[in-house]
Amino acid sequence: MEQTLKYEDITRRIIAAAMHVHSTLGNGFQEVIYQRAMAIEMPYEKLSFEREKEMPIHYRGEHIGTRRVDFFVEGLIMVELKAVITLEDVHLAQALNYLEAYNMEVGLLINFGAKSLEFKRLHNKKYKP
Repeated sequence: MEQTLKYEDITRRIIAAAMHVHSTLGNGFQEVIYQRAMAIEMPYEKLSFEREKEMPIHYRGEHIGTRRVDFFVEGLIMVELKAVITLEDVHLAQALNYLEAYNMEVGLLINFGAKSLEFKRLHNKKYKP
């Protein structure tokens, strides 16, 4: 029996947009260039999004700062972009921390810096509906 991933259709369309951006621009640009290109490409995939949405960070109920996430797509999926040669554990840890901090269930970490587009689908095990 095939297991479907939560929000698979949306994540597939986000990845399709990223693939189009990467195949058009290649690697080697700064992250902000890919972010701008994704903002242009995602509507072609019929995706609604908020770019650089500022989110509060809390610790034990106290507001301790804010963080901007690259994209919130369809109000459901956090997307963090990178433009590095190799995705490292620290990038994955950072993206998972954001998922937990914002109590988002699903996220994508997308790296435009490698020769081939890299992406990781993230699931927040601590998600509280």
